Amino acid sequence: MAVKNSPSPVFQTLLTRLDYQFSQPQLLRQALTHRSYGTPNYERLEFLGDSVLNCVIATQLYRRFPDIPEGDLSRVRSHLVKESTLCELAISLHLGDILKLGDGEMKSGGQHRPSVLADAVEALIGAVYLDGGFAAAESVVDGLYSALLTGLEPDNLGKDAKTLLQEYLQGRKMALPQYTVVSTSGEAHRQTFRVECTIEALQIRSEAEGSSRRVAEQLAAEAAYKLIDHD
Repeated sequence: MAVKNSPSPVFQTLLTRLDYQFSQPQLLRQALTHRSYGTPNYERLEFLGDSVLNCVIATQLYRRFPDIPEGDLSRVRSHLVKESTLCELAISLHLGDILKLGDGEMKSGGQHRPSVLADAVEALIGAVYLDGGFAAAESVVDGLYSALLTGLEPDNLGKDAKTLLQEYLQGRKMALPQYTVVSTSGEAHRQTFRVECTIEALQIRSEAEGSSRRVAEQLAAEAAYKLIDHD
């Protein structure tokens, strides 16, 4: 897609991750501007992006799982568009490093706040929609959610790894897994947590790292769940 004005290098890195080029770079700048910084900011784009995101995810689920009832489709869609999921996407895009925030918001850690990061993802989607239309926005969302959608199992729609693992063990009257923080690294505002998941009854141990203890626990649980012989 043609670009009228080349975005700055820091934006170009994001565009590479999105696999999209804006013909109206001002929309990208607006999508990355918090209201504390001034106007125009991302609030209206966030409103628009939220609707586009829900529509794209609903369409994907409808197509991928033709036999799943409406209630389960709604549950998994909610799981995919909730704040924590969007926040993880924002972290993978390093949005916190390029968001424009007011001094007060910056000092209070707004660039790491889940709600701010989640809103910015929705604003980006809204900006792509205005810039390139629904097909462009759908392509960006598909790219961002590719791994999440591919990993979905119809029998476990909307259930995270810790929940799946807990249900599996409870169904067999086994003790619940134990999660232990093995180590932390990095600066206080950007730590990496390494967590061990232990299932004594099955002699299973797994470890994983994440940007928060919660994320690391989920990844460790997922690794442990994959080690179980489900036959």
